[in-house]
Amino acid sequence: MAWKSIGIFDSGVGGLTVLREIMHSLPQEDTLYFGDTARVPYGTKSPETVTRYACEIATFLMKRDIKLLVVACNTASAVALPTLKRLLTIPVVGVIEPGARRAALITRSGRIGVIGTAGTIRSSAYTRAIKRLKPEAEVLTRACPLFVPLAEEGWTDNQVARLTAHIYLQELKESDVDTLVLGCTHYPLLKPLIADVMGPDVILVDSAEETARTVAAILADKGLLRPPAERGNHNFFVTDIPAGFVRIGNRFLGGKLGDVFQVSLEEEVGMV
Repeated sequence: MAWKSIGIFDSGVGGLTVLREIMHSLPQEDTLYFGDTARVPYGTKSPETVTRYACEIATFLMKRDIKLLVVACNTASAVALPTLKRLLTIPVVGVIEPGARRAALITRSGRIGVIGTAGTIRSSAYTRAIKRLKPEAEVLTRACPLFVPLAEEGWTDNQVARLTAHIYLQELKESDVDTLVLGCTHYPLLKPLIADVMGPDVILVDSAEETARTVAAILADKGLLRPPAERGNHNFFVTDIPAGFVRIGNRFLGGKLGDVFQVSLEEEVGMV
């Protein structure tokens, strides 16, 4: 039997933290990862543009016969998910709902913090998702844009990273949140530092971990999991020269990045 792959896409390298968790949870599964590195970042673009990009990438991955699509990008999850779910015949999983669900479940006080990029925080997607599940929750948000370049530079625990984290997180810490959602796929690389700054009373919710759990549950429910004895293969596609993606990606995946192929979406999906 030919087993289909899990498709995963992001605007760049951040979604590799989601891939890492999927590889950890489901080592038997094949994956196709797509990083839209020529058009990163998505957070500064209009919802219409991001939705168009997401549909183009979904078309590219669907041509390769995937069985489930993971939108491993908070911006695309916030704006493009309804369109993708309407257009595709396979399950589509974003990164916002799984993190919001976990936060709503584990908070003791109902005071939940969310950190993310400016675009994700501005979209209020996490706040809406949490309040749908727990209307009485108080959601406090903070944009932490410098966490992304720090993670990509590998500066995850030096004086610069620590000072930045203290400045960003001070207000949330003083607000007595008991749960903090890492609402950006880069942030798991800074998890030990963020945990240290927030203190032992605050539980961190890693959206990448929760997304991997959701993917595993959906595939199991639909009988689409590969046998555990199998070993997954992982292929990577990018829209710009691969060098930068490979350098940073190896940091994200712990040096396990395989071949990375540069592709042209114009040629692949007949964009006009």
